[in-house]
Amino acid sequence: MDSFELNKIAAGVILALLIGMVGSHIGRFLVHPKALEKNVLEIAVLDASSAGGAANEPKVLEPVDSLLASANIENGQRIVQKVCTQCHSLDQGGGHKIGPNLWNVVGAGIAKKDGFAYSAAFKARTETWSYDNLNKLIAKPRDFAPGTKMSFVGLAKVQERADVIAYLRTLATTQKPLP
Repeated sequence: MDSFELNKIAAGVILALLIGMVGSHIGRFLVHPKALEKNVLEIAVLDASSAGGAANEPKVLEPVDSLLASANIENGQRIVQKVCTQCHSLDQGGGHKIGPNLWNVVGAGIAKKDGFAYSAAFKARTETWSYDNLNKLIAKPRDFAPGTKMSFVGLAKVQERADVIAYLRTLATTQKPLP
């Protein structure tokens, strides 16, 4: 490569920069942006003091008891197949996966399935899997058992939770009575 080639490359770079600079000045001359007198979209922002502390209060979870009698078991089965079976088995006498087997879970003690290593978050719970506890777990597992290893984020819709719980109720030799 001789010096003439280097001069052509340098001239090309300088010309590109010069065209960009001139284009920028022409653009500023042609377009005069006007500042708006007020924002087009106004967003109301609440202070923590004006909210009355409502931002710190936990959201009340809708109960599923009244929906269980009319819950769609087939929909619950589809949801369970889609989101639960990657980590849980459903068969009677089935083995554990990443999570414990869910056969006969409704009414059973929390963290009481033999042969599964529960996290400390679940071991600390002494209740049973009541409809209310299942609702809380399925809604947001990390709120129900802070520190859980469970990666499921939860189901926001109360009807979907009721459908899942109604399906889980069928996974037993004797179904727990509805509330």
